[in-house]
Amino acid sequence: MIYDVIIIGAGASGLFLGANLKGKKVAILEKNSSAGKKILASGGGRCNITNRFISAKNYLGEQKFIEQILKVLTPNQVLKFFSELKFSEQKQNQFFCDSGAKSVLSVLLKRQNADIFYNKEVLGAKKVDEIFEILTKDEKFRARNLVIASGGLSYKTLGASDIGYKIANNFGIETSTLAPALVGFSVQKDEFWFKELSGVRLNADVEINSHKFSGDLLFTHRGISGPAILNASLFWQKGRIYINFLPKFNKKSLINGKKQLSSVLPLPKRFVLEFLKNFGLKDRAFYEFNDNDRQIIKRLFAYEFAPAGTFGFERAEVTKGGVKSEFLDENLQAYNVKGLYFVGEVLDITGMLGGYNLHFAFASALKVARVLNL
Repeated sequence: MIYDVIIIGAGASGLFLGANLKGKKVAILEKNSSAGKKILASGGGRCNITNRFISAKNYLGEQKFIEQILKVLTPNQVLKFFSELKFSEQKQNQFFCDSGAKSVLSVLLKRQNADIFYNKEVLGAKKVDEIFEILTKDEKFRARNLVIASGGLSYKTLGASDIGYKIANNFGIETSTLAPALVGFSVQKDEFWFKELSGVRLNADVEINSHKFSGDLLFTHRGISGPAILNASLFWQKGRIYINFLPKFNKKSLINGKKQLSSVLPLPKRFVLEFLKNFGLKDRAFYEFNDNDRQIIKRLFAYEFAPAGTFGFERAEVTKGGVKSEFLDENLQAYNVKGLYFVGEVLDITGMLGGYNLHFAFASALKVARVLNL
């Protein structure tokens, strides 16, 4: 049998595409024994499906290319597609599913116009005349159009795969360097005191390469994480980052204080004590410190350090890098291979934390669905 469309990957983009194709013979090949594992993990299991404010500025990648993909799908259209579910708009304008990620996945599965084949790990694909031949471990599938929706390398435990990049490269389509993104930072020796604070959470401003993020910061036994850091990781390759641990605190309040520093600063006491201990200082009133010590304390407003690296793909929410957009036309079809399309995380486009990556998965899928439905 020759399918009209074969989609590799039953994640967010593959399932949304399968649900939006009409009157076609469609198959989805999924290497796992079930669909949408990453959807189930999204938003802490509550699935932050989109964001009220979607713009190309929320993404790393070729801005004009991203803009014209986002044009096909508004946040309201996403909510309308899932209208049988209830969503609540919460922190940073994200929409979370009231009944959890499982219900989002079940709507996607219920709306399928595709046959899903599970435990089908794709080994490769080639084009013979006008037909794509897709090879799995135990059989060969054939189709007139092939859509790669295989995702990135993040969350290996959820069955991540590099097959999308391999297929692209085999067809002469270049991929940019792959790196973990939306991920915590491991630290060098000077910041080992961070590890002593494992479990401590606070609000901070993080700045990296002129990008600034505000939000929660979480110390872990490996280094530093939390939403503000995850977003910053998108723009980090190597080099220094800056943290203001006291974004809403007026420096002047320090000077007149008679109380110990740990009582004056709006920070977890454990954090203040560990910071002081790291620099060999005792907890006392600000006026009791000498000038050198005061300069150290002022570093809390602009703490500068170079991470050792990231927590890696195992802990990363997404993969930065991927299939280069200059090899694709505005409909996400390869310039050099008619009928070959790429959608979702496999592309060299990465969104910030907050529903942006799921929204892009849906938008890129819809872009391709519109072409294939013609």
